[in-house]
Amino acid sequence: MKHYCKYPSCFLFVFFLFLSSSFSNASIRFPSVIGDRMVLQRNSTVSLWGWANKGERISVQANWNPDESYSAVASSNGKWEVRVKTPEAGGPYELTFQSANDRKVIKDVLIGEVWVCSGQSNMEMPLKGFISQPVYESNDIIAQSNNPQIRLFTVKRNISETPLEDCEGAWILSEPKEVANFSAVAYIYGAYLYKILNVPIGLIHASWGGTPAEAWTDKEILERSFKDIPIQLIEKSKHRSPAVLYNAMLHPLIPYGIRGVIWYQGEGNRMNPTQYERLFPAMVTNWRQKWGIGEFPFYFVQIAPYRYDSDKNSAELREAQLKTMLSVPNTGMAVTLDVGEYSTIHPGNKVAVGKRLAYWALAKTYHIEGIEYSGPVYKSMKIEGGEAILDFSFAENGLTSLGKPLEGFSIAGSDKKFYPVKAIIKGKNVIVSSDSVPQPVAVRYGWDNYVEGYLYNNAGLPASSFRTDTW
Repeated sequence: MKHYCKYPSCFLFVFFLFLSSSFSNASIRFPSVIGDRMVLQRNSTVSLWGWANKGERISVQANWNPDESYSAVASSNGKWEVRVKTPEAGGPYELTFQSANDRKVIKDVLIGEVWVCSGQSNMEMPLKGFISQPVYESNDIIAQSNNPQIRLFTVKRNISETPLEDCEGAWILSEPKEVANFSAVAYIYGAYLYKILNVPIGLIHASWGGTPAEAWTDKEILERSFKDIPIQLIEKSKHRSPAVLYNAMLHPLIPYGIRGVIWYQGEGNRMNPTQYERLFPAMVTNWRQKWGIGEFPFYFVQIAPYRYDSDKNSAELREAQLKTMLSVPNTGMAVTLDVGEYSTIHPGNKVAVGKRLAYWALAKTYHIEGIEYSGPVYKSMKIEGGEAILDFSFAENGLTSLGKPLEGFSIAGSDKKFYPVKAIIKGKNVIVSSDSVPQPVAVRYGWDNYVEGYLYNNAGLPASSFRTDTW
């Protein structure tokens, strides 16, 4: 005899019972950064993690090494993590995750070089540009961007008062329709690395325009070490509040395996350069401590000259960035003193920016000999008669103004009054003098909001603005 449910509620009960059973079986979940088309850091031990039912054992198999397997047990909050060895660059590969009730396969995985690309609007600026603010050569770059060996991940904008476990985003392939909307600096950097290294490149982009460094720094660090930086609740400028972007857009990426970070930010802290001189190095240290993989490379862009509408001299912020490069291990700075634009804070020459960042990585991270990576850096000054003779690091092959008059210099005596002068290059030195200053004491170069770079080394890399005084 057949038995039938006489009421619709019976069918609903069976349906929900089936649905509940399906959900309980499908227990393995991943953060968004771990998924199809991802790039894992080569020659490393990378973290893979996710969530499952409490106490459930997850086994992991990578088909690049079928003889080795990994496993972990989900903790009381359901989180699990395994550390998997990766080979030399290659792919595509698959990763299989197995539990008692579920099986997940992540496909089209490449092994290569992974970089986090973060900062404010100049990192956020897409290849297609902002309205009325173009990226030079963008259409040509976009047209040539079809390359499945380059993978892109953009973290969707979000804020949080507490650290989040996940963010919104997905790995996509490099192709024109996607690259047009991706960070110009990040893509140019990654494409140049691919051209030279010929290995898969993974770029994780997390940026938000108009944001200060404290928004990207863990709140615990700020409260413990920077009591002079006001730790406020999320109020008017929500995305500018301390720690909210670290919590929502960076913390969910940790501990994904990376080679290093490129960073383009500084305008958001321009009014507090002395504070930034402490804050920026602390942020770099904070990120390195959280990732727990040592002092990974951290290459950043010095803010470009621009006609700021205030009396605060942006050269002071550029100086704070220069001091970070000189004091924090394994950092490097791409100077943009020659590519700023008077009328926009978003200069269009992102090709120069991306390549200058890449020179640092190619020379210092990938140890390719023969590549110059830094422009001249002021080292010392000596006074002989009425002349100030300046010596520079990163000028072994000499200095040049690339055929332009060597302007941008000023000189002062003990009265602290600076007079603009034209300087001359002599080998690896710059000689500065003025009839108005018979006994020089101090020299400055590029010390204004908007300047044009004039001093380079023979590799064509520009010098940062600098001053010999501390007035």
